[in-house]
Amino acid sequence: MATTKEIFSLKELAYEMRMKLLKFCGSYSGSVHIGGDLSMTEMLVALWNYKIKCNPEDLAWPERDRFIMSKGHGALAMYIAMSLRGFFDYDEIISTYGKLDSKFGMHPCRVQLPALECSSGSLGQGLAMANGLAIHAKSKGENYRVFCLMGDGETGEGSVWEAAMLSSSYKLGNIVGLVDRNHQTMTFYTEDKYMSMDPYADKWRAFGWNVIEVEDGNDMEQIVNALDAIPDPSGDKPTMIVCNTLKGKGVSFMERSLGWHSGTLGTEDMERALADVEAAWNAEKEEMA
Repeated sequence: MATTKEIFSLKELAYEMRMKLLKFCGSYSGSVHIGGDLSMTEMLVALWNYKIKCNPEDLAWPERDRFIMSKGHGALAMYIAMSLRGFFDYDEIISTYGKLDSKFGMHPCRVQLPALECSSGSLGQGLAMANGLAIHAKSKGENYRVFCLMGDGETGEGSVWEAAMLSSSYKLGNIVGLVDRNHQTMTFYTEDKYMSMDPYADKWRAFGWNVIEVEDGNDMEQIVNALDAIPDPSGDKPTMIVCNTLKGKGVSFMERSLGWHSGTLGTEDMERALADVEAAWNAEKEEMA
């Protein structure tokens, strides 16, 4: 179990990550998938800086946990979370992001960035790839976990549920899925115009998964507690962590706004956004003092 000091340190990293995301969104000439980046900030910070077994100095370490960002348009958030863990230099991400032959593309590319397990971006494919890695681990008697982060919008695709059936049928207890359940897609709210997903967690249970529900997926302590509750990878039941999050979390004019699936911040909006995040962090520090 994480100590109070560890939780505080992770919260501090989440604050740092949000500020870096917003500053980049205000300086980059192209569009940034900022809404979803902010909704999964706590998830990615906790994964890369608390739970995932890895060695940034040895990318091929056989015992490392594997991670797949199925929600490939969240690549920037993943890069920053990994930089906080020591995989890359943040300044290199900022100076090369999105450029030709950059290691840091708008979607993750393993050819350019060997620290990744696979390329991603075509939604609905990540869990199937995670199955392959998990089956390989089982066949070789290896004890690492395979983490797969998905957006709730992409789980409307049939390929996800085919993969989910395979995970449970093959008793892949070494798979841990996480869903960024922010109730939004690029253009609409999932329960309004999309195919209705509720009762969401029960669907995963019906497919044979162990399900951990996180009431507030933007609360670091709740995320860490969920990660601590994951069963041993030698088990025979895959685990899905459903994290109820807020798209655009931390920025008043972005939260639950369809207009901020992606975009670029002007100077005035960036100042407002940074002020929102800083004020929330200062309030939280006072509360924890």
